[in-house]
Amino acid sequence: MISQLTSDTQRLPVSVAFSGPDNTGKTKQIGILARRMGAAATSAGPLDHYDGRWAAIKADGMSRWWFETGPVQEVSDVLATSYLERSRRLFSAPVRFLDRGIPMLEASVAATVGVRENLAESQAADRARSLLAPYEADLRTAEAGERALLLLHCEDAEEGTRRSLSHEAGVTDIYAAYQRALHKQINRLVTEGRFAMTTHIGDRPTITVQDEVRWLLAPLHPAIPGRAMAGVHVTALGGMSESGKSTAGEYLRTHHGHARLKIGYLMQDAATRAGIVDPYLLDPVVQAELIVDALDRYCEAHHFLDSVSIESLHDVGSTAELARMLGSQLTITYLDTSAGVRAQRGTAGAQDVADRDLIKSARGADKIASIAQEVIGNDGPRLELERRLDRMALVRRWPEHRPSTMPVNALGLPVHLESYLSELLDRLTGPQPLIDLLAVTGSGARGKYQHGWSDLDVFVVADVDSLDGMRRVLADLEAELGGVKLGLTVLTRAECRTGAVTSRLLHVLALIGSGGLVPLWCTAGLALPAPDADSDIDVSLRDGIQAAIEIRRQLLKGSPDLRDLYKVTALLAKIQLRFGGVECPSDHDALRRVVEAGHQDRSMVAAARTERAAADELAMIVLRSWLATLPGDTT
Repeated sequence: MISQLTSDTQRLPVSVAFSGPDNTGKTKQIGILARRMGAAATSAGPLDHYDGRWAAIKADGMSRWWFETGPVQEVSDVLATSYLERSRRLFSAPVRFLDRGIPMLEASVAATVGVRENLAESQAADRARSLLAPYEADLRTAEAGERALLLLHCEDAEEGTRRSLSHEAGVTDIYAAYQRALHKQINRLVTEGRFAMTTHIGDRPTITVQDEVRWLLAPLHPAIPGRAMAGVHVTALGGMSESGKSTAGEYLRTHHGHARLKIGYLMQDAATRAGIVDPYLLDPVVQAELIVDALDRYCEAHHFLDSVSIESLHDVGSTAELARMLGSQLTITYLDTSAGVRAQRGTAGAQDVADRDLIKSARGADKIASIAQEVIGNDGPRLELERRLDRMALVRRWPEHRPSTMPVNALGLPVHLESYLSELLDRLTGPQPLIDLLAVTGSGARGKYQHGWSDLDVFVVADVDSLDGMRRVLADLEAELGGVKLGLTVLTRAECRTGAVTSRLLHVLALIGSGGLVPLWCTAGLALPAPDADSDIDVSLRDGIQAAIEIRRQLLKGSPDLRDLYKVTALLAKIQLRFGGVECPSDHDALRRVVEAGHQDRSMVAAARTERAAADELAMIVLRSWLATLPGDTT
C-alpha cells in the first residue's frame, strides 16, 4: 500500500470536487483558486468534454433532451459515463479541481426523474439509485478518490432555490421545478454525510467565500494557499486626469500605512502569469479577476498588510465586478475635480489633460462616480482632501462607540465642584443643548481629586457655533469654582472623526471608547470614534518627547514649580508604561511603578509633591529611564 504522504514535500495528486446547486459560484471559485495556484493546479473542465454524445445533444437542444426527449436511461448513462471518464483521466498537476463531484450525479438524476416522472423525493432517490446501479462499483471508487466540498446558498431548500433562480435571465416552469428538486436531493445527501466540507454562500462576496474555501482545502495539499486577502481592505481610487488620485494614494501610504499599487501593474502581472498578451482586450469581469489575483499574491507576500490603495480605476465594468468580488473589503473612492482645476494642474498643458480624458471617458472612467462609496470634491485646498482621506481611513480602524453616562455625584468631588458641574450641565444641556458631550477627565474622573493640587479638567464635544453661548455660561458660573482652575477642552465631532486631535485628546477618546472614562452627559444617539490601542500608543510618543524636554527645563530653573515638575514627570512615566502594555491613569501609581522597576526607594514619589530634592531625584530617574531607550553615540 502506497502511503498518502510520500515525503515531507511530495504528496500524491489530490482531486477536489466543488459541488452544489446552480449559481452558487462553483466555476468562479475554481477559476480564482486555479489561477492563483498556476502550474500547481488544473481544472478538469466541463463534463461534456468526456463523452462524444454531448455534441449531438447540444446541437438538438440540451434542455429539451434533458427534460423531454432523452430517455431517462440515456440521460443517466451519458451523465454517469462522463463522470467516470473524467475520474479516470490522468493529470500531472498536484491538485485537480472538479466542477461537480460524484454525489451530484445522483442528485441530478434524482431531480431529473422526479420532475419528469412526477415522483416524491424518496421515490426519486430510489429511482436514481436503480438507474445508476450498473455503474455502482465504479462510482463508489471514483467518489472515494474525490475530496468533496459543497457550496450552498443556505440550508433552506426553498430559499436556496429562489437564490439560484434569481441569477437566471429566464426561467421555465420545468427548470424551476428541477431546481427545487435538486436542492432537496442535495440536502438529503448532506444528511447522509456525502460531503466532507460545506460552506454557505449567503450574501457574502466572492473573495470572502474564496477565503473560507482555501481555509477548508489547505490541509489537503501544501500547494493550496491558506487564505485569500484575509483582513485586507482595498481603497480603489478613480477620477479623471489630474483629479488628485496620485496625491490621495501617496497620502494614504505615508499617513495611514497603505501599500500603494497601480492597477496597470496588477493587471499586467496577473496577465503575464496567465499567458495573456493584452489584458485590456479582455472582458471587464476577467480584468477584475486578474486585479484580484495580483492583489492576492501581493498581500500573501506582504502578510503584515491590512490596507492597500490601488489606482487608477479606468473602467466602470471592471470596477463594478471588483465591488462584487471584494464586497465590504473594497472602498471605491472617486476624486471629483472640475475640468478647469484639472486643466490648471496638468504640467503638459490643458490639451494633454483633455486628450487623456477622452481615453478615460471611452472606458467609462467618468461613470465610476455613480457606484463609488466615497465621492470627494477636490477643487479646494489639499488640507481639505487630506481630512476627507483621514476620515475615510479611520472609520475602519476606529469603530464608533455610543457612550453611556454617569451622575455627577459618582465622581466623589468636593461639594462645591459637584454643585458647579450640575449647574454647568443644566445650563449647557437645556431645551436646546449647546453641547454634544461632557466628561470630566484627569484625577477628577478617577476619584483622585486633591484640593489645592488638582485642576478640574473637562472635555466637551460641541459645534463651534456654540462657543458664544458656552462662554456666557462659564462666565456666569466662574465664582462657583472657588478658585479651582478649570481646564476646558472643546472639540467638534468632525475633529474627533478625522483624528484632528492632540495625542492627549486621542487618549481621552480611546478611554471613552473603551468605557474607561464615562461622560456625565451626551446627546441621544451620539457615536464617537474609539481609537485603537496601537494608535493611542503611537501618538503618545510625541508627548513623551515633549515631556522629556520639559523636565529638563524645570530642573534648570532656580525655583521650579514642584506641581508642574511632578505632573510632567508622571506623564513621561505613564507613556513609558504604555509602550510596555501597561495603562496607568494615576500619577502616583505610574511613578511608583517606574521607581520600583529601577529598585529605588518609592517613598520619594509622595515626597516629590512638596520637597525639591525628592522631586529632582524622581524626575531624573524617570528621565534616565526614557533616555536609556535611545541608542548611544557610536562616533
